[in-house]
Amino acid sequence: MKCFKNVLVYVAGEGVKKCTVEFDETIRTIGETSTAEEIVLPEGAIVLPGFIDQHIHGAGGSDGMDATVADYETIAKTVAAEGTTSFVITTMTQSVENITKAMQAVKEYREGERDGARVVGIHLEGPFIAPAFKGAQPLDYVAKPSVDVFKAYNEASGNAIKIVTLAPEVEGAEELIAYLTENGIVSSIGHTGAKCEDIEKAIKKGASNITHTYNAQTALHHREIGTVGSAMLYDELNCELIADTIHVSVPAMRLLIKNKPVDKVSLITDAMRAKGIPDGVSELGGQVVYVKNGEARLADGTLAGSVLRMNRAVQNTVEKVGVPFTQAVDFATINPARMLGIDKETGSIAVGKRADFTVINANYDVLYTVSGGKVIYKA
Repeated sequence: MKCFKNVLVYVAGEGVKKCTVEFDETIRTIGETSTAEEIVLPEGAIVLPGFIDQHIHGAGGSDGMDATVADYETIAKTVAAEGTTSFVITTMTQSVENITKAMQAVKEYREGERDGARVVGIHLEGPFIAPAFKGAQPLDYVAKPSVDVFKAYNEASGNAIKIVTLAPEVEGAEELIAYLTENGIVSSIGHTGAKCEDIEKAIKKGASNITHTYNAQTALHHREIGTVGSAMLYDELNCELIADTIHVSVPAMRLLIKNKPVDKVSLITDAMRAKGIPDGVSELGGQVVYVKNGEARLADGTLAGSVLRMNRAVQNTVEKVGVPFTQAVDFATINPARMLGIDKETGSIAVGKRADFTVINANYDVLYTVSGGKVIYKA
């Protein structure tokens, strides 16, 4: 048994308060005293729920499409340093063979005891997208939505797919959205030329998430509000947000957050393999990526994922966007936990939940990351 003793803690339903948290694999008590082994924190440290990234491709030089246990271990250890305790391995538009290999590798990874942040599933980003809105996804492998193809991928993954990004206006999408909804899998609208009418139909079928809001989707216009306008209009839709101030400007972040319920925004990193390593030439889906000054771009200038760290996403949301601290933390914890269906076990600090913690200082530097009671990162 361990504890954080008499420190600032963001307790579910109570806000940030000074208290003692006692835990093993789960949170045992939240009170005033404990005789358990103390993890001593510096003055001013704040204990938060562990961050959850529902959309991340890679980090530390490794990528979800590399399809090896060793690469997934690298990602898991790298993101632990930014306070992430749970994440989904995000794939991208590729050949059936390469996607299937990634599915099988995630299954193998999840069957073993691993260090680092916990892999809670897969975000299948593509291949069921609109060619004109492919972004940094390779056009050659874009495919029409198919229930049968999805079933094969999910079976190969050990039923680990949690989120599927798709374009709802493409033939076959409505059937796939209905199937995903029936099976408790999130349909996420993204890489899409959808109009408001398409979004309405998708919501009726069960779509509930917007992939990296603003990016690779139809913009807001006064005669057709598109995907971006629909994301703001419909409270049913949770909105992913890359809060790096590069993919989305600060005013655009303010506009989105102002128009969404507080439980319908999820901070994501959408990070690629170059996160956590020096600037230079990298790779995404077989395409050369140039990383410089926090930006990752293809040769033609297209943004190719990010190198954003989750602790900095929270910091930007507070300091640049002006969101209250605990609300910004919710965007990186309990909101993605709800989307992934794991909010009963993680996403907030409450007795009985997993002992998943991120400890930061006043500068948002990560001091400790704890997953399931185990220290997976220490500064």
